[in-house]
Amino acid sequence: MADVGGVTGDQLRSLIERIERLEEEKAALAEDIREVYAEAKGNGFDIKVMRQIVRLRKMDSNDRSELEAILETYKAALGMM
Repeated sequence: MADVGGVTGDQLRSLIERIERLEEEKAALAEDIREVYAEAKGNGFDIKVMRQIVRLRKMDSNDRSELEAILETYKAALGMM
């Protein structure tokens, strides 16, 4: 394939195809995750809470502690405590 502007067509095609395969894998994984949440919902779990727990578990413990402290401060300021 032609070399245009220092980019070979074969190299570009290879990169694009790799991205496409990864996008397909990502879509399959997203579907698997949806199925797990559906199973959890079918077993009576609260999906919104589960999603929040997943987000919190991804966070560094210091960041999580800071977030929780700010949340408590805001709730107190709004009279929600």
